[in-house]
Amino acid sequence: MTDNTPQIRYPEYTEKWNKYKLGEISEKVTSKNNNLIYNETFTNSAEYGVVSQKDFFNKNISNTKNLDGYYIIQDKDFVYNPRISKLAPVGPIRCNKLGRTGIISPLYTVFRTYNVDIEYLEQYFKSSKWHKFMYSNGNSGVRSDRFSIKDKVLFEMTIPLPSLPEQQQIGQFFQKLDQLITAQQEKIQHQKQTKKSITTTNVPTRR
Repeated sequence: MTDNTPQIRYPEYTEKWNKYKLGEISEKVTSKNNNLIYNETFTNSAEYGVVSQKDFFNKNISNTKNLDGYYIIQDKDFVYNPRISKLAPVGPIRCNKLGRTGIISPLYTVFRTYNVDIEYLEQYFKSSKWHKFMYSNGNSGVRSDRFSIKDKVLFEMTIPLPSLPEQQQIGQFFQKLDQLITAQQEKIQHQKQTKKSITTTNVPTRR
C-alpha cells in the first residue's frame, strides 16, 4: 500500500488513499457451466457494458455445444473483454448489473470483488487511469483487435482506494453524472428525430 491521496476530494474525508493490487480486492471466477444449468449468454460491450447477447445481437451467437466451457457470471461480477476498440483501446472492464446470473465466453476474464464499492471500481475502469499499466504489461498480440495480458499480471494492477464511505460517495456522484448524460443524449436524439420528421413532412414539392 502506498499513499495516493488526491488534492481535490470531499472535505469531510481526511484519511489517506492507498493503492491495492486488484488481486487483493478480488478473485478470479473459474466456475464453469459444467452441468449446463445456465444458457443465457452475456457479452461485455465497450459502449453498453455487460449485456445479454439476445439484447445486443438479437440472438445468442455462442455455440450451444460449448456452453459447458463458459464461465458462470453472477450479479456484480466484473468482466474484462480483451477486444480493442476506439472506446476501449485496451479492452473494457465492466460490471454485471443485469441482476441475474448467466454465462460468458472463456475468452473473457471474470473476477469477483470484496471490500470495495462496486460503482466506484467500475467508474475507475471507465476512466483511462489504468491504461498505462496495461500498455506497460501487455500488448496487442498476434491479433490486432485483441489486447494480450496474462491473468496473473492483470491481477497485479494497482487500484487507488479511499475509505469505503468515500468510495461510495464518489461512485454515486459519477453514477448520477452518467444518468444525466444519458438522459440528455436521449433528449437530443429525440429532438433530432422530431426535426427530421418535421423537415421531411413539410418540404414543399416542385411544380
